[in-house]
Amino acid sequence: MRLIDTHSHLYDEAFDEDREAALARAAACGVDCLLLPAIDSGSHDRLFDLVRRHPGRCRPMMGLHPTSVNDCPDWRGELALVERLLDAPPAGIGRFCAVGEIGLDFYWSADFRAEQLEAFRAQCRMAARRGLPVTIHTRAAWPEMCAVIEEETAAARSRGEELRGVFHAYSEDAATYRRLRAAGDWLFGIGGVATYRRSKVAEAVPEMALADLVLETDCPYLPPVPHRGERNESAYVAHTCARVAELLGRSPGEVAEQTARNAARMFGLAADEPGGRTEGEAADSGRPARPAADDSGRTTAETMNQGTPKA
Repeated sequence: MRLIDTHSHLYDEAFDEDREAALARAAACGVDCLLLPAIDSGSHDRLFDLVRRHPGRCRPMMGLHPTSVNDCPDWRGELALVERLLDAPPAGIGRFCAVGEIGLDFYWSADFRAEQLEAFRAQCRMAARRGLPVTIHTRAAWPEMCAVIEEETAAARSRGEELRGVFHAYSEDAATYRRLRAAGDWLFGIGGVATYRRSKVAEAVPEMALADLVLETDCPYLPPVPHRGERNESAYVAHTCARVAELLGRSPGEVAEQTARNAARMFGLAADEPGGRTEGEAADSGRPARPAADDSGRTTAETMNQGTPKA
């Protein structure tokens, strides 16, 4: 069974003592590809170092996280850096597989709502111009997110471009899923929250198409049951795979295979590299037609326990 962790912060300081061991544990569980979202310039060196040590297996994104906009006098300078790096990746990095992690997060403060919206729209347009997907973080901002996605997807289409991507750590209900899915080519990242007893997304998954899902950990945050309260790691995506299979009435192997295909299609993973697929698989993605046209899952105690809110 081959798995792709579409959202891993393995470069985080939480893994400084056992990063290579965590990567080995992921491999032992069948996780052969990890997608690494950027946060801001403060963590770029760590991200790039991991990618250079594991090219092909660890795939980088580039973007500015919404909470890195908050109270940052030079957030527009950070945005300019994102654009420069997208056009000229550092030596040994290759291409970025997505613009991310970007989005809206009003959980910690609504004081920077206008700045976050400006940064988010700008990065959506950067991605659409370059033909790249986006990886989107949303917390306590779903009404605004839905409205922006509908507007920006339509605007990109009017320019002959396409805005597409993944809603990372999807935590909303089936109605929101259907609304976003109707907007365009969007996938939904399912993580450890789906394994929790009281979980809105666990209730939504049975109404979601498997062809619309990808798996993720968001490690070191949001660990799945039976590791809740511990540091999360990419190996644990197998627990989420098993839970999604249970919710959909499918086998874990089916879920692993289809979600890997979905990720490979969205992020342009080559067939001959880890996490890739064949041309035949690409043609037969099983994705259905579009439907007719903060509850993040974290408890306050978990958020406090797991440090940075930028996951």
